[in-house]
Amino acid sequence: MQRIESASRHQSSASRSQSRSLLEYQNTFRHITNRSTLFPESKEVQIRLIVEYDGTCYHGWQRQPLVPTIQGVVENSLQQIIQQDTPVVAAGRTDAGVHAVAQVASFRVDGAHSHRDWRYVLNRLLPADISVRLAEPVGNDFHPRFSARTKRYEYRILNRRERSGLAWNRRWHIWQTLSVQDMQEAAKRFCGMHDFTSFRCMPTQTQDTICTVVSCKVIKEGDEIVLTVEADRFLKQMVRVIVGTCVDVGAGKISASSISDILEARDRCQSGRTAPPHGLYLMNVTYDGWCSGV
Repeated sequence: MQRIESASRHQSSASRSQSRSLLEYQNTFRHITNRSTLFPESKEVQIRLIVEYDGTCYHGWQRQPLVPTIQGVVENSLQQIIQQDTPVVAAGRTDAGVHAVAQVASFRVDGAHSHRDWRYVLNRLLPADISVRLAEPVGNDFHPRFSARTKRYEYRILNRRERSGLAWNRRWHIWQTLSVQDMQEAAKRFCGMHDFTSFRCMPTQTQDTICTVVSCKVIKEGDEIVLTVEADRFLKQMVRVIVGTCVDVGAGKISASSISDILEARDRCQSGRTAPPHGLYLMNVTYDGWCSGV
């Protein structure tokens, strides 16, 4: 009888031990097979770029069907790296033939890709006329276009009789001698908040034509004339029309004092010609506490 009771107690103890072991195994298995353990949730990371490019061979920044664009080439390079379509957003959609020294762009990727040296891997795939100068993680509240405070453009004019064999696609060649002093006087009149309807490409869907020009300067560097303009925003081809109008002032076709009247007229027919794109460079984009250029 005692042996039976002892055996019963032994079986009960063994049963409890097995139950505990089974429970521990189930808990361990549940932990191991938990999706969050095997496949941790990876947050999206935004990567900010500073991109430099020669726009000669491209139809501008914005992707278009059947023609090469800067955005299209960068996005295609990203697709080769991470095997999925990834949109790239830029601070400014430069026109065909326009160059950039410090364009700002960004894209979002899964956190699993955040460790990559994006500058290195992109530059290995990009053509020689597009270069990523900086690639860094940035907060998801950053937007290249809408977070920007100002953008600065530079336009270069080669003012001599002989054309350049080297910079033909990076300077506007004007053989007639221009009055830099008159151009400087004209440039000053663009500063401040104005309606730039007279200085935009027509037609356009943009309804808001008010821009604040922070600075507009003309300097002479050897046989080159450089116009620099910085503003909170720009209308389509606005810089190129400003340059063309200043050139007309420098050539004596219109007076510097007429700039104010042209602004008030809000009539594209009143301003000067549109300068060609190949002399224009996006030089800098400023944000709160950060800028892309110098």
